[in-house]
Order: sequence, then C-alpha cells, then structure tokens
Amino acid sequence: MPSLPTVEFDVIVVGAGIVGCAAATAFANDGRKVLLIERDWKEPDRIVGELLQPGGVKALEQLGMQDCVKGIDAITCNGYRVIQGDKSIDLPYSYEDAKPGCAFHHGKFIMSLRTHAESCDNVTTLEGTVGSLLTDSEDDNTVVGVSYSTKTEKAKLAYAPLTIVADGCFSKFRKEVNKKPVSVKSTFVGLILEDCKLPSPNHGHVILAQPSPVLFYQIGTHETRALIDIPGTKIPSLTNGAMQEYMLNTVYPQLPESIQPSFKAAVDNNKFRSMPNSFLPAASNDRPGMVLLGDANNMRHPLTGGGMTVGFWDVVRLKQLLSRENVPDLADHAMVMTQVKKLHWQRKQLSSAVNILANALYALFAAGDDLNTKVLQDGCFGYFELGGICVSTPIGLLSGMLHSPSSLILHFFAVALYGMYLQMCKGPFYLLPLHFYRAFMALVNACVIVFPLIFAEIQFR
Repeated sequence: MPSLPTVEFDVIVVGAGIVGCAAATAFANDGRKVLLIERDWKEPDRIVGELLQPGGVKALEQLGMQDCVKGIDAITCNGYRVIQGDKSIDLPYSYEDAKPGCAFHHGKFIMSLRTHAESCDNVTTLEGTVGSLLTDSEDDNTVVGVSYSTKTEKAKLAYAPLTIVADGCFSKFRKEVNKKPVSVKSTFVGLILEDCKLPSPNHGHVILAQPSPVLFYQIGTHETRALIDIPGTKIPSLTNGAMQEYMLNTVYPQLPESIQPSFKAAVDNNKFRSMPNSFLPAASNDRPGMVLLGDANNMRHPLTGGGMTVGFWDVVRLKQLLSRENVPDLADHAMVMTQVKKLHWQRKQLSSAVNILANALYALFAAGDDLNTKVLQDGCFGYFELGGICVSTPIGLLSGMLHSPSSLILHFFAVALYGMYLQMCKGPFYLLPLHFYRAFMALVNACVIVFPLIFAEIQFR
C-alpha cells in the first residue's frame, strides 16, 4: 500500500479487525473521510471470533455489510445443543424474528470485512504501526491524530478530529481511556476437527464437561472448531506431551461418541492454539478526540460468542450519534463528547446483558468439584428442559436479539430457585438437612456470581 503524506481526515480508525472495519465503513458511508490503519493486512489466524449470533447478523444488516458473510464458506447456525452426561437438549434461536447465526473462519471473515471497507470511496487504507496518539499543543488531553511508521518510513503523522481505537483485546492504547484491570479466569485451547459428525448439525455444541465446558461448532464445509476451556491462566505444556495427555485422558472420554474419532485425530495432529479468556468492564469515553471500541474497551468470556455482536451494535449506535445530522463537524469536540457520553449508557441494554450472561454462565458451566455451584448447573439444564419462555428468553439474550438486563437477572434467579427446588427433591428423607444446606449455599453462590457482574456494569466510569 502506498505511503501517505501528513494529511487530515475526518476519522482515523486504528485497527482493521472486526470493529475497525465496520466503523470505517459506517463513517465513510456517512460522507466522512476515513483513514483505516492496520499493522498487518495479511489474513489473521485466531481461534475466537468465529460465531456470529443472530443479533450480530442484524447489526451487519443495519450497517449494510450483510454480504460480508457470503462467499467465505460460512455455516448456518440455528441454535445450540447443550450436553450434560447422557442428557442433551436443543435450544433453537426462537426469539421473535431471529434469523440464523453463522460460523466461519475468523480470518476469512476479517478479509471479507476489509475488502468491503476498502471498496468504500471515502476510506483510505494503510499498512503501518501506530506508535502514539497526537495531542493538541494547547491541551494534551485532546487527541488530534496519530503518529505511525511503515516498513519504509518512520514518524509519519496523520490528523483527524476523531480517532477511533479498535486495536483489540491486547490494545496498545486502552489505558488512554479505560484504566480498569483486565482479568483472566481461563484459557481456550483450540483445535480444528476434520469432517466431524456433530450430534446436531448446524448447531453450536456446549459439553458440560469436567472441570469446565467444551465447545464445538462447524466453521467450514469440512472443518469444526473445538474450544476446550481450561480454568486458570496456566495450561498443560505443549512441548512435553502434557496437553495431549490432558485432551485424551480428561476431555476425550466426556465427548459424544460421534465426535471422538475426529477429536482424537486432531489431538494426534498436535496443532493446538490457545487464547486467554479476558474480562474487562467498559469505561465511558471521556477523552476529547478519541473513542475506544470493541475489545479495546469491553470484553467478556467468549463462551456465548457475544463479542462481535456487541461490537457491531456499538458501531451502529456510534454512527447514529455522530451522524452528520447530529454532529455536522467532528471538530466540535464539545458536541462530539456530548454524543459519545450517550453511547456508554445506550449500549448497556445489550452489552450488559451479554456481559453478565457470558460470565455468569461460565461460572455455572465451570462448576468443577464445587457441589454448590453444581446445583446451579443442574438447575440451568433442568430449566431449559421446561421449554417455552424458559428457553426462548435466555436464548434471545444469548443471541443478542433481546436487549434486556432485567430479563437476564430475572431468569438467572429463576434458574437458581429451580436448582434449589431440584436439590430439595432429592432423597432420601434423612438427607433433607444436607439438601437444604446445599440449596441455600447454591443461592449464596448465585448472588456471589451475579452481583459483582451487575456492579461492574452500572459503574459511571
């Protein structure tokens, strides 16, 4: 890509990932001149960001980018199958007008988004590394552009009244706005399974294994992604055979028989990839001239695959708030900040529901040897078995079609109470005091799980 002189744009987007490409396209279609900077334009290879929920598909349509899921061998996803031991249940996307979701190779989707962004008349693309944010000479809190370097040139400058930082989960510039700590509770280890026979085709699969869940979903005609959650920040060694031993001795026996042959072949192939599962509450964008979007500002456990959906809707809302009708001149920082502050609360209806659900479900599904949390896990599975609203509303929240944190909290505690009921119904009678204790502690655990997540979402900063 050609180098650029020092020029002015309306918007600079740092990072041509999921959210960066969407933001560049959205603002370019609104008539803004956009510079989209990415360190490496080759197809990325990641093990997350491969399942787009129906709510994310709807957001893509709002952005006029729905064709980006075409031509990349994407696989239709109609819902989930949850498997607990010998029991299983299908959870379809049944909330209102939900269309199917889709799964794909992350890299293929990124390249499709990039191609779409590059095709916009108002988007200039650049391969380069952003070194720092430029600030106003009279106010070092106001961002006015970026300095960057390319393979052939260093210390180049680009100016714009608005810089959107969307450089992902390992963001270089996050601390400029969001100073909250990133926490990691587990790691996903990824494998590609060839010609895997999933029990329920065109569904994501959640295996409630010990000590934590295992996910499967088809991402191509012949390829299925396996994500094995390993609690904590340390994983078995990839070099001394410990990882293969863990997969074959701990994970393999808990998988459905139809999956086992392709899973063993993938383990024998020894092509493991890993990714930390991070949690980061969002912060209000309060720095003039700059907005954090996507994983740079807000992360949740990827168990429910909600990250891309949240990111796309953030772009939809930001585009609306900063449209030419609402903000004719992006250099009017007072007006821009007024609109951007609205984003922090407008996005909460969706992002809070997705964030709380993802982290709370992970706590239930990764119960391990904790018998009290296992009561909640059993209650969750039993709750799904009731059908009706006990499925449609939770799946509406998970799919990103229902934007309602209050509905989530209501159903979360309904699950807890149902788990307590199931525990109290266990015999024999002389163990009733133990069952009562276990049920009560399950309720305590439910509160310990969900209230910190709620508090993280209602903070003003």
